[in-house]
Parts: sequence; structure tokens; C-alpha cells
Amino acid sequence: MSKSAACILAVAAFVMTVEQTAVARAVKPTNRQEAVEIVRELRRVVTPGGIERNQTVRIGGIDQFVSMRGADRRNPVLLIIHGGPGFPTAPMAWWGTRGLEEYFTVVHWDQRGAGKTYLINDPEVVAPTIKPERFVDDIEELVARLRKEMSKEKVFVLATSWGSYIGLEFARRRPEWLHAYIGMGQAVNSPESERRGYAFTLAAAREAGNKEAIAELESIAPYAAPGKPIPLEDIVIERKWSDFFGGVMAYRTRQIDGIAVGLSPDYSDEEARRVFDGNAFSQGFLLSDVLSVDLSHVMKLDCPLIILAGRHDRSVNSQVAHEWFERVQSPLKRFVWFEHSAHEVMVEEPGKLLVTLVTHARPIAAVAGDVAPEASLSSER
Repeated sequence: MSKSAACILAVAAFVMTVEQTAVARAVKPTNRQEAVEIVRELRRVVTPGGIERNQTVRIGGIDQFVSMRGADRRNPVLLIIHGGPGFPTAPMAWWGTRGLEEYFTVVHWDQRGAGKTYLINDPEVVAPTIKPERFVDDIEELVARLRKEMSKEKVFVLATSWGSYIGLEFARRRPEWLHAYIGMGQAVNSPESERRGYAFTLAAAREAGNKEAIAELESIAPYAAPGKPIPLEDIVIERKWSDFFGGVMAYRTRQIDGIAVGLSPDYSDEEARRVFDGNAFSQGFLLSDVLSVDLSHVMKLDCPLIILAGRHDRSVNSQVAHEWFERVQSPLKRFVWFEHSAHEVMVEEPGKLLVTLVTHARPIAAVAGDVAPEASLSSER
């Protein structure tokens, strides 16, 4: 190699080292605020016809937090009804539902006793209203507001876990307002679901030789005995080990929801830190009652029905939901398995969730003329 060539390479190497050092010094984030600002900018809605709004609205006599995001207001509205009770999906929207915003106007709502709604209201005032019927009334009031504001005759409702109980009840009440009811982690016969979930967890503990798990699980037997409410402390033990053995998130020994919440640009540091306060509050009122619910008598739904089920879901047993789906009558129905999910489909397989809803839900709205033409898949081809 000539001296001049060696000199050029040496200078180039020096320049690269200087540039890399400068980049390293500029790398962020170094704290949560910087991290959420990055996420906020990456997901910011910039399309001319889009909508991006976080607001509190008066629903059922209290202020409740509602987020609306979408690339085009002409797209169909997708209202997501979270589970728990008291476990909001809004702080995980940046990860789980960002892609959906290109094809739907996605609405996340922190229910009474959950997330931001819990934090902005006096718990003592809200406590007497924490009843399933009141939640169904809230859904009806919110959907009526969305239909009027967005000039929509119908919307989609996607309800998950606890939300699938009140969501299905709303779909029975107002099927004419829905393009389709979409159940994810669909609760049908909760006592039977609990019995199967417990049996799976105990079997997994015995197979693993986990003496602590076996002892704790055997201490609550018989679990979900017919005709008896399940004590809250027994539920806590069952969920502890069901979670550990992958019944809540497939292939994982712990949930990752807290990580997603930690990067939410829609929640302040304090709101993110306290996001699960409402979960503890609401479960004290609702969980034991919810786990005694049996909707297996519902044999007809007067709107299209789509069920999304994690193959490994033992928290709300997906096989129980499938057995119900096989019997129920609906104008149009479809069941989709998520092979690598348990109970948290939205964060476990967000890509498949997007493809599934674009493939099976959005065409229902397209037939009704409720889509943005330039966003349609047919025009992209």
C-alpha cells in the first residue's frame, strides 16, 4: 500500500471515530421523559384528515379519559373496551394498536375505576357505581357520542377479558349500532373457565416439580367449586401461578404490560406510576362477581361476531370460548386462533391482530361505505 493511500485511510478512520463519538454523545433517551417524547413523535398523526386527541369527557356522571387516534376520520371507528377489571389498554396503545390507526379510528377508553379515569375522580364517589350494568350504560353513552361526533351509523367494538363481558352485553343491547362485535379473551362461562385454568396450572406445577406452586395451588382446592363464589385470595394465588406457567402471556413467566406502560407518551410519570391503582380498586368490587358470570345461555347475536383467541389463554379459557362460538348464531361469524398468544393478544401478536382486523373486520365497514377510499387495500393493489 502506498504512503498516500495509507494516509487517506488513516484520515478516514479518524473522521469516523470523531463522528461515532459525536453520535454516542447525542444518543437518547437518558430518562423516561426523553423516551416518551421519542415515542410520541414516532406515532404522531400527521395526515391531513387524521385525528389525534386525548380528552376527558362526561360519561355516566363522571369525567372519563378517552383517546382517539387515526390517519383518516373517514375510516371506521374501533372502540376498544379493556379488561381487568380496571386494567386500561390506552397506555399500551403505542405498541399494540399503532398499526390499526391506518385503517381505523382507534378509541381507547379508561373505564370508571381504571387508569386516568380512576385518578381524576374521587374513589368514594365512584365506588357505589362500580356495577356491571353501569359499565354497559357507559358504553352505550360513549358509542352514542362517537356515532354523533364522527358521523357514523355504526362502529366496531373490540372487547377483551372483563371488557368482553360488558361488551357482549352491549352488543346484545344495541346490535344495530355495530358493524361487528369483536371478542378477544372472550368471557363466556367464567366458572368453567376458572376450573380449566386451575387444572392446567396445577398440572404444569406438578410437571415442573415446583413444590411451592403445588402447595399453594392445592391449598385452594377445590377451586371454583360449583355454586360457590371464588374467594378473592384464592383467585390471587391461581393467577400468580397461571401467570408463571404461561397462561397469561405465552412462553413467559411474567407479564410485560408494565414495560409498555412505562413508555406510554399518553401518561405522565405520575400517571404511569399509578396506572394499576384502579386495577386494585376495581377488582375489589367486581372480580369475584365477574368470575361467577355464565353467558353460555346466549345463543344468538344480531350483529356480526368475530372472536380472537390466544391458543394458550388459560386466564379466560380460549377453548371454552370456542365451544360457545360453535353454538351461537350470528348473521356473520368468524373465529381466529392466535397460535403464539395467551391472554394478551394485543401485545403478544400485534402484527397478526392488525392483519386479522383489516382482513375480516374492515371489509364489513367497506360494504357499508364506511372507509376512506384511498386507504383501501384494493386501491393499493
